[in-house]
Amino acid sequence: MDGSSSGSAPRTAEAYGRAANRHRYGDGAEVRRYVADPYHRIRREIAVRMLLDGVAPTHRAAPSGPDGRKPSAGRPPLLELGCGSESMLAEVPDPSWPIVVADLALDALGLARRPSVGILCLDATRPLPLRDRSVGGVLMGELIEHVYDPVAVLRECRRVLAPSGLLVLTTPNLAALQDRVGFLAGRAPRQVNPLHPYLWLHIRPFTVSLLREVLRRADLEPVRVRSNYVGWRLRGGRWVKSRTLARLLPGLGGSLVVAARPR
Repeated sequence: MDGSSSGSAPRTAEAYGRAANRHRYGDGAEVRRYVADPYHRIRREIAVRMLLDGVAPTHRAAPSGPDGRKPSAGRPPLLELGCGSESMLAEVPDPSWPIVVADLALDALGLARRPSVGILCLDATRPLPLRDRSVGGVLMGELIEHVYDPVAVLRECRRVLAPSGLLVLTTPNLAALQDRVGFLAGRAPRQVNPLHPYLWLHIRPFTVSLLREVLRRADLEPVRVRSNYVGWRLRGGRWVKSRTLARLLPGLGGSLVVAARPR
């Protein structure tokens, strides 16, 4: 699935990026390490809550018909793309939601497997093996910055979303507070550091305004923006973080959490 034969180097930049991401995250160890960090735990909690709050009102049980019977149609599934070894949807408290998790790495999917949760091994940069308008909600955590053509990925999400469905994605913020100040002093934002052990895989960094523009290009309308923390790293590595500032000024936060609906 990485576009190369065994023992040979990938022939394109996109294939190389796919292989590099699978090598970094495929065994699940990296994901398990960072989801234990409160920074990522808060990001993931915000994303799941935004998704559930956004899809639940549109999929409440319909009123009974004239004969007193309830409609038989069930809820459309929730889909998580790029779940890695630690799915955000695996712990959804409402068992009546059908859930499907998907990732490129089969080993990671095996670790993410839970009872009553469907799994799909797929490449999110290619057409999704799902029918049009068949999904109630799509969740993508820290995936969009890893792909060469984010508009194509978002258009596929738009295609499979039900008309009243919701997409929620998270991505690191290129214009976080400390990076903005550092840029004025001539320092490059962390998200474009080619020497960082894993941020070099982030080939499409986003600000709030750029993310909104890309979503609209994919025929999705942003409806809500949140963030986990507005933070400042002190000398010695300690972080000073504020969730209150993140609620007031999400565009300065470390990780962006954005919800969008089909236009």
